[in-house]
Amino acid sequence: MKSWKLRRKVTGSGAGSADILSAMSEAHYAPKNRQVQDLDLNKTADAWAPLSGTLFVPHTEGEYRQLVELLDSLIDQVGEDESHPFASFMEVVDILIEKYEDEHVPELAVE
Repeated sequence: MKSWKLRRKVTGSGAGSADILSAMSEAHYAPKNRQVQDLDLNKTADAWAPLSGTLFVPHTEGEYRQLVELLDSLIDQVGEDESHPFASFMEVVDILIEKYEDEHVPELAVE
């Protein structure tokens, strides 16, 4: 089972805005049976070129914020519709954000 962690930007005081996680919903995924297809690298490169400026591994705070904004837009469009064409895309963006947060964002202490 996989649970979505949906992010929303919240304006904080002083330093500006802070990103927080909120558990807004859970979506359960059944294992997907995907067949491995021959990968045509030329077609893949052609398809990747327009996406490469949108989907990337974030290395800076600015790139991280770009992905958070993209995820917010995807959440607004996809919602909880697991069959939406962008559902998998949203999951990939979420994973990239989570990886950046694990490496660069300190845990919030709850009192």
